[in-house]
Amino acid sequence: MDKADVTPRVWQRILDIRAGQGCPCCGDWTAGERSALNIYAPLARRDMGPMAIGQIGQSLDGRVATASGDARDISGPDGLRHLHRLRAIADAVVIGVRTALHDTPRLTVRLCAGQNPARVIIDPRGRLTDDAPALRDDGTRRIVVQTVARDRPAGVEVVRLPSLTDGTLAPRQILAGLHELGLHNILVEGGGITVSRFFEAGLLSHLHVAVAPLLIGGGPQGFNRITQIGSLADAPRPETQVCDIGSDILFNCTLTEAARHRSENWHSTAGAEWAFRQS
Repeated sequence: MDKADVTPRVWQRILDIRAGQGCPCCGDWTAGERSALNIYAPLARRDMGPMAIGQIGQSLDGRVATASGDARDISGPDGLRHLHRLRAIADAVVIGVRTALHDTPRLTVRLCAGQNPARVIIDPRGRLTDDAPALRDDGTRRIVVQTVARDRPAGVEVVRLPSLTDGTLAPRQILAGLHELGLHNILVEGGGITVSRFFEAGLLSHLHVAVAPLLIGGGPQGFNRITQIGSLADAPRPETQVCDIGSDILFNCTLTEAARHRSENWHSTAGAEWAFRQS
């Protein structure tokens, strides 16, 4: 198992790559630093097309909260830092309204250097109150995707879409709406149902599952497939890099051919472009 070492110089290189001002190939890296680059550098590049990353932090027994809804300490400190790094890499972070109502997340970057992504709430019926933490005006773009004609405070963008027959929104239309707003690298953070719907729609290029060493025994699952299979032979088996990130173990799953190309070639073109810019 690889052990990632996200040193300050590694993370600065990731931020440079995200800004189009650095390459991931040059440098004398330790094995742990190279492992960290393998995780984050493919996701930081902006010249390999749009992507959507699903992220789940869960217990050993696959839970994301207790039966009473306590989810605050599921991930260990390094699992939380990993989540904040993904936020810093993304153009936008997406959550469902149930997560916004129950967990009241801020969706900001606080545990690493980097800019806050745009905050996107999927709220078909307009249930989220205007004073929710995710909608606070802190200079970051705030977006609500909804079906109803509900006004939002000044500065909050609304993407209005038609609902499906079950009252939900089509993940493909949500992504298309975000792309129209100039947001192309998307982190689908939660909850488990929202991540699962994007997965079922075939829209996730990568899935990160950070497993913390605790057993809960009950409560909601981190991943809920809508499509049921009758045989394990029919179960998806994505290419997976298993990595020790400290307090948690990361399963870095590659789900599409585009993601595979990104992961296999993240170090080549970027290096050439950087060398050209430096010459």
